[in-house]
Amino acid sequence: MAQILTFLGKGGTGRTTIAIATAKALAQQGKRVLLLGQTPEPSLSLLLNTPIPRTSAAPQAIAANLEIWHLSAARLLEQSWEEVKKLEAQYVRTPFFKNVYGQELAVLPGMDNALVLNALREYDASGTYDVIVLDSRGDLQTLRMLGMAETLGWYVRRFRQVFADSDLGKALAPFIQPITSTVLNVNWSADSQPQPVQKMNNLLDEGLAAIADPNRVAAYLVTTADPLAIATARYLWGSSQQVGLTVAGVIANQATNASFSDEFSPLEISALPAMADPSDWQGLINALPDFSQVSRSPRPIAIDIPSRQIKLFLPGFNKEDVKLSQYGPEVTIEAGDQRRNITLPPELSGQSVTGAKFQDGYLIVSF
Repeated sequence: MAQILTFLGKGGTGRTTIAIATAKALAQQGKRVLLLGQTPEPSLSLLLNTPIPRTSAAPQAIAANLEIWHLSAARLLEQSWEEVKKLEAQYVRTPFFKNVYGQELAVLPGMDNALVLNALREYDASGTYDVIVLDSRGDLQTLRMLGMAETLGWYVRRFRQVFADSDLGKALAPFIQPITSTVLNVNWSADSQPQPVQKMNNLLDEGLAAIADPNRVAAYLVTTADPLAIATARYLWGSSQQVGLTVAGVIANQATNASFSDEFSPLEISALPAMADPSDWQGLINALPDFSQVSRSPRPIAIDIPSRQIKLFLPGFNKEDVKLSQYGPEVTIEAGDQRRNITLPPELSGQSVTGAKFQDGYLIVSF
């Protein structure tokens, strides 16, 4: 399993430059590094002064221990579609996707995020790399992509149970097994899940566990001295907590004389100098943070069962930005433009919220 690093911040703050410097620094340390470019712009090629073919089917080596690949949604869709067809042929008695070809499919809005996330999962599982540096869009869409496992997992659990409890679900339950047996090569009863569904649930659980582990997935905020860049970084910091993503530090690009300690406390801030020579990366590399220290960062959520409290770290927001609601065994936190559903542990499940307060960047919920 690889460590996955990405960078969040306003456009124009130098995220791609920092992603390249990070990949170079870790490769110099002897780590096997994959640099993935998600955005369609040719920034990576221009900054590296190296042509990166967008039609390449696999990463290409550009230095010792360092490979790079520019992600193409169309190519990822084509590759993923072939996997879908293989799964269909494995589980469906009479496949019906066999006459649809990946080369003719168009990328629908939002599909690219799912494809990139799947590519990350596959490269992580390959064991080929120690670190994957993702040069992402660095915005709210990136956070929604990284939080997709939790979101999809909630939809699967919630709507499966809603259907099972409905009159329609109860009426169809006796017919599920015989009907699916005529279509699928696997058994599917009302009380069990077929292998492909269980496999999907396992993948979602693995993705959720990876995002929750700062040693597996972490982000760094990138800002300049521009007040709008600082405000954007703070907003993305709080939004990261809503998907369970650890923000490990702040990189102040070309802002060596600026002070951000009050804005981003308690995060460590690394000030990067401007590049005097576009081909001289060592100055940036030397100023980068220690990427092995991510575990020291504040955790997005902490559950204190003896005190009957849940603490959520939501920096960049105040109490007017946060809404709390409770439905059944879950508590929903809305902050900014995102919602997070928190399944309560057995010790707190079924208990009503008795109070909530916003203190020092933390939302503290009591039961």
